[in-house]
Amino acid sequence: MRLSPEIHNFYEQLVGKAIQRQGLAQRLSESELADLGCLTLNQLPAHYIRHDVDMFYFLDQARREAMEQKVDLALANALERVTSSANRD
Repeated sequence: MRLSPEIHNFYEQLVGKAIQRQGLAQRLSESELADLGCLTLNQLPAHYIRHDVDMFYFLDQARREAMEQKVDLALANALERVTSSANRD
């Protein structure tokens, strides 16, 4: 049972933005991107929200920067795993 279509993990948006910012969507296949997203999100805490606007409004700059640093580190770790796996094939 799905609780609500509005409920989602805020980190999903941060990971998506980091992937775009780093140009990874242009360098990796769809399958690699899916693996990258899963591996990255699995390293991060879940932070479920209903409305992104509310989160942006109530999130102070220091906390947002800390969340983005966590995302960047998790993404780097995941990218290393995805690219090393692709090189073995």
